[in-house]
Amino acid sequence: MLRHAARYSSILLCLVSLSAWSGVEIGGSRIVYEGSSRQASISVSNPDERPYLVQAWVNKNVNSDDNDQTFIATPPLFRLEPHSQNSVRVVYTGKPLPMDRESVYWLNIKTIPSTDRDARNQLLITVKSKMKLFFRPDGLKGEPQEAVSRIAFRDRGGMLVVDNPTPYNVSFYDLTIGGKKIDQVPMAAPLQETPVKQPFKAGQVITWRAINDFGGISKQYKTKI
Repeated sequence: MLRHAARYSSILLCLVSLSAWSGVEIGGSRIVYEGSSRQASISVSNPDERPYLVQAWVNKNVNSDDNDQTFIATPPLFRLEPHSQNSVRVVYTGKPLPMDRESVYWLNIKTIPSTDRDARNQLLITVKSKMKLFFRPDGLKGEPQEAVSRIAFRDRGGMLVVDNPTPYNVSFYDLTIGGKKIDQVPMAAPLQETPVKQPFKAGQVITWRAINDFGGISKQYKTKI
């Protein structure tokens, strides 16, 4: 009986810790780095009662920590005090990038909570946030908010592709084919066709919405192929 009570108490402690944990808040879901700017930044705030260690870096590939040094996040490591705010700045190092279209990188922000030496049964949660970093060269044709309306879908030998004729990336919020919502939607890369790995039939209606620079959602667009 005592053993079961101890287990139950331990579970309760974990649940209490989880409900009390608030964590670091990041001021956005994406960063647009304008080609004419020296840097881009995003705010990081701590509404919690304890300090956090914050680590930041930039990747080229979403699924790996390659850190090819095209962009540098600074400060790369810092302590964020309770009820305080700081900024993570991203600086372009000048490595060659295409100047006729946007490039996409990934900003990683990892937050590590401090420990209390006197506390027992602590539940510490390390959180890693990953967000898109768009490098937007000067002089691109058109407006980024118009790119979603220029998206087209085509049949390429039985394979459905997204044709993006603009120099801007289009991040889909949702995509449906024949009334069925697609779970894993690829980002439509600029000035190229991107395959959508889903079966489809001619005559089906396709609807889509995209996410804008500020994390908002566009109106819905519709087509039939």
